[in-house]
Amino acid sequence: MSDVVIRPLGEPGDLGWVVQAHGEIYAAEYGWGFPFETLVAEIVTDYATTRLRDADGREAAWVATVDGERAGCIFCVRGDDEATAKLRLLLVAPSGRGSGLGGRLVDTCLDFARSAGYKRMVLWTNDPLVAARHIYLARGFQLTGSEPHNTFGTGDVLSQTYELDLTA
Repeated sequence: MSDVVIRPLGEPGDLGWVVQAHGEIYAAEYGWGFPFETLVAEIVTDYATTRLRDADGREAAWVATVDGERAGCIFCVRGDDEATAKLRLLLVAPSGRGSGLGGRLVDTCLDFARSAGYKRMVLWTNDPLVAARHIYLARGFQLTGSEPHNTFGTGDVLSQTYELDLTA
């Protein structure tokens, strides 16, 4: 049996690992290259600098470890208004898959968002990420929009926006 821990992001190397893991895993599995890794780096940088400037407890991130090795992450950040949180950067590395770790990370994020007083959560994902979509749908997220984009340099990908009422 593996030792699985979900802990707050904050140990040395966590931020870099999030960017590196996203870059390497998504390149290997979907062919997404430098533009995708750059987007992830921007999200991580924004989170880190916002937390340093405005530590009011309404943003958080977690890293999951399996037998002491980083194997997943998720972020909860402010949305476009005070009532809305954004779920960002859900990732489960191949070493953590098949154990329900993705669902546990999403549940951790949702519990935090509710306790921080958010009324709704939104997320942006892409159609090829089937396992993540199943996790979101199982927790009641509803698809609210989709459109093709060519942001990651691999041809058109269908982006998807999902929302969840946290008060229901």
